[in-house]
Amino acid sequence: QFKIFDLYDLSEVRVEDPGLKAVINLEPKLILKSEGRNVQKHGQTKVNVVERLMNKLAVAGHRGKKHKIQKKATGKYTKNMNLVLEAFEMIAKKTQKNPVQVLVKAIENSAPRDEVTAIEYGGARYPQAVDVSPLRRVNLALKHLVHGAGDKSFNKKKTIAQALAEEIILAYENNGESFAAKKRNESEKQADSAR
Repeated sequence: QFKIFDLYDLSEVRVEDPGLKAVINLEPKLILKSEGRNVQKHGQTKVNVVERLMNKLAVAGHRGKKHKIQKKATGKYTKNMNLVLEAFEMIAKKTQKNPVQVLVKAIENSAPRDEVTAIEYGGARYPQAVDVSPLRRVNLALKHLVHGAGDKSFNKKKTIAQALAEEIILAYENNGESFAAKKRNESEKQADSAR
């Protein structure tokens, strides 16, 4: 049986959210490095979820309209993957569970179900609540996990790996302290008020 990085067995990892089953890829590969081979429509569903977390770590992306400087995140594959593996070790130590299962549960807990979009009608713009597609739910969850980790470790003593492990565990427990869980609640509350 193949394990990713010869460490974590993916055969025992289950996705419980029926909406996300099709878009969370848990295909075991020894080295998770697709090198952009899946650039096509819905190509992200072919990329293992751990690799997608690592890619998000490499380019943390916009916050609103601004790019935030991330000191530790570089374009180096090995560096970013080592950060993820370090975080996984911490998660395994703390929870005594398979860290990939913890990550999947954290994604399920922090993926928003609805959000708000602006609809223009008769020259005025109105907020309108819409359902989030499964692929976007996973993307948002991963983005918020990485942003939360970045915020907790930026200019602090904590390393980004520690912060990432902490953020994933908090989201796994559905804890209110988690940045990703806060973002999900915020998004769903806005959508409720815009119905």
